[in-house]
Amino acid sequence: MTDPHIRNIVIVGGGTAGWMAAAAFAKVLGTAYSIRLVESEQIGTVSVGEGTVPHLKLFNNLLEIDEIEFIKQVHGTFKLGVQFNDWGQIGDSYIHGFGTIGHDVSLLPFHQFWIKANQQGIAADIGAYSLNTLAAPLGRFMTSAADVPASSPLANIAYSYQFDATLYAKYLRGYAEKRGVRRTEGKVAQTVLRQHDGFVEAVVLENGERIEGDLFIDCSGFRGLLIEQALHTGYLDFTHWLPCDRALAVSCEKVGPPTAYTRSSARAAGWQWRIPLQHRTGNGYVYSSAHVSDDEAAATLLGNLDGRPLGDPRVLRFTTGVRKKSWNRNVVALGLSSGFLEPLESTGIYMIQSGIARLLNLFPQRDFSEVVIDRYNAQVQFEYEHIRDFLILHYHATQRDDTPFWNQCRTMSIPDQLRDNIALFRDSGRFFRDAEEMFALVSWVQVMIGQGILPRGYHPLVDQMPEQDLRQFISGVGKVVASCVDSMPMHQVFIDRYCAAPAMPA
Repeated sequence: MTDPHIRNIVIVGGGTAGWMAAAAFAKVLGTAYSIRLVESEQIGTVSVGEGTVPHLKLFNNLLEIDEIEFIKQVHGTFKLGVQFNDWGQIGDSYIHGFGTIGHDVSLLPFHQFWIKANQQGIAADIGAYSLNTLAAPLGRFMTSAADVPASSPLANIAYSYQFDATLYAKYLRGYAEKRGVRRTEGKVAQTVLRQHDGFVEAVVLENGERIEGDLFIDCSGFRGLLIEQALHTGYLDFTHWLPCDRALAVSCEKVGPPTAYTRSSARAAGWQWRIPLQHRTGNGYVYSSAHVSDDEAAATLLGNLDGRPLGDPRVLRFTTGVRKKSWNRNVVALGLSSGFLEPLESTGIYMIQSGIARLLNLFPQRDFSEVVIDRYNAQVQFEYEHIRDFLILHYHATQRDDTPFWNQCRTMSIPDQLRDNIALFRDSGRFFRDAEEMFALVSWVQVMIGQGILPRGYHPLVDQMPEQDLRQFISGVGKVVASCVDSMPMHQVFIDRYCAAPAMPA
């Protein structure tokens, strides 16, 4: 009787996606599976500072990675959220922080009470009621405290990481190889398809070596070596809503202590990122080539660094969107080979992690059931489209009309569901999360309010709280959050005390 189980997994491509997959498979699937990763040092990867979201802690916990050791190895810093400058109007600034805002009362979220208090002029900016958004610009950070009441904001601090993506891939490679993953150096020269069903049978390297597998994971980046070049899967283009199609990336010298947040500053034809690491700062300009030349973009990027550049900016070309199928036959695409959503909200590594978790949950037999594959693809499509809409919100919810780029973003048509979400929030501050979409209520609230979408009304049950109680409630939450932030150490002090990275070689 033929063994129904998949035994041989081949990962084509390394980088963050490839080694995250290899590490997770080695940990979860164990030695019953042969896991082989093919990559070429000649192709390499782009070494950039990478911002993440709190979900990555779950991935590292799955691998039983020690957080302190991890931070040291990837020269990482901590992240409480993303600061957005000049997005709504030039001069605006707000932070999309992780975690919570205030605390809920009965069935109503805190921001509903804030809306009424703000209309009455008795509330501060909504960022004053979130530990993350208040602590981040003050340079303060700590992980959750165990010696405080469970109700304290310090008891459950939401945070993520900022690190060198190349060092993370290197770290995971060591993890995976210790657990039996076999790495093969070489370039794929040919993909061999089975004649009777078009499944991938093997990849052939330039040196002639043939590597067969049951399941192939395409982590080859934008090229989509298997998913597109071999299987011609097709691509859904999101450029109409996300017009940026290029990025320039460059690192610069570290200047001062690292911020506990990633910075996104709107520019004339896109936006510039700043991601502080322990040893340097990662920077980039994501822009629309239809509105600015590469040379002009490079001048803007280099003119807005806060340290000496450590090289020349590197150009990355991309098309935002997603494959029509991220799982086609016996090939599953992860990372850039699956799709691309610009790093405005640091979702790149999250999408890799999500794809890995989804594949393990829907792990196939050798017959590759279409029902399983269809469910996987439907979930990928759902996730990409909902994150896409959240990113579009940043561009569309603007009053800027100072450049053709921002005029286009402000006046463009948007997806129906996003339009409905904005209309509902503008009406009465309500938002309903759609099933398992990534970004929750607090994220949408912060971005919409931060970019000038202020509700006309609020939930009628708010009026059940007496006026004096409302004033005391809002004031009390603000005082508690401010007191907690005052007790937090500085971000640099926390790093120096617990997880300072070894010095980089000269």
